Amino acid sequence: MDKKVIGIDLGGTTVKFAILTQSGEIQQKWSIPTNILDEGTHIVPEIIESINHHLSLFTMKAEDFVGIGMGTPGSVDRQKGTVIGAYNLNWKTTQWVKDEIEKGTGIPFFIDNDANVAALGEQWKGAGENAPDVVFVTLGTGVGGGIIMNGQLLHGVAGAAGEIGHITVDPDGFMCTCGKKGCLETVSSATGIVRVARKMAEEYAGSSELKTWLDDGQSITSKDVFTSAQNGDHFANLVVDKVCYFLGLAAGNIGNTLNPSSIVLGGGVSAAGEFLRSRVEEHFLNFTFPQVGESTKIKLAELGNDAGVIGAASLAISK
Repeated sequence: MDKKVIGIDLGGTTVKFAILTQSGEIQQKWSIPTNILDEGTHIVPEIIESINHHLSLFTMKAEDFVGIGMGTPGSVDRQKGTVIGAYNLNWKTTQWVKDEIEKGTGIPFFIDNDANVAALGEQWKGAGENAPDVVFVTLGTGVGGGIIMNGQLLHGVAGAAGEIGHITVDPDGFMCTCGKKGCLETVSSATGIVRVARKMAEEYAGSSELKTWLDDGQSITSKDVFTSAQNGDHFANLVVDKVCYFLGLAAGNIGNTLNPSSIVLGGGVSAAGEFLRSRVEEHFLNFTFPQVGESTKIKLAELGNDAGVIGAASLAISK
């Protein structure tokens, strides 16, 4: 039997697992809730328990696997297999994840940052079409990313390569949690889009259902902004265009610097689909020089929630 691989996508609410072939085909999937109680001390033991339980269900053994790959929030030391600073997991101190999981399962273990891992998934089996040069931008609660060049994930000297959410797009803009002003994350994340809408509503004088909601102090989401825009709300369209301008500017800078075959937009905000993609592309083309505009494509992610487990599996396969 050809050896399989296990991919794990560790998130703040759910841990997703998959057993895959080495060609990236998912054969089994399951998930468990992420137990962040007691400073996250239950997370790794429960991952080990879940793997061992499912292997016995499927009558499989440790020897049937080439490895386990995992994507995680926080700062990752890939060599030591440790994680620190994953605050949505309640991990405030260094977690020796690799040592514990290898000891608990008997299977070789590999780990990387969750945005990098999702990038690997989309590059390998998704919109990246297995091309060697792909940049992934994830638009969710924050903005993250991963850069793959010449088939290699870029990490940078401090592991901070691919921090696309912290590209400056508006030097006089909103303060970011990182401590500087005008990061892409402050205007193009799910929360950032709402922030842009609130700011623009202060100066908009026309009639708009979205502006009425904001003026009434109602709580709105980025989805509300895009839905209103698609329904023809003029103010909502101005907000979407502003957000897409910033995304196009950041994508243009990435394109002019790296010239990947594609810049793939993923995460919850990308559910706006072609309505988002085409507008980002329009601004992207204004910010790139001709050869980049012609050769680098703006695409939508294709794998959805499977990007993390597929990318995690590829970590173990490539090692």
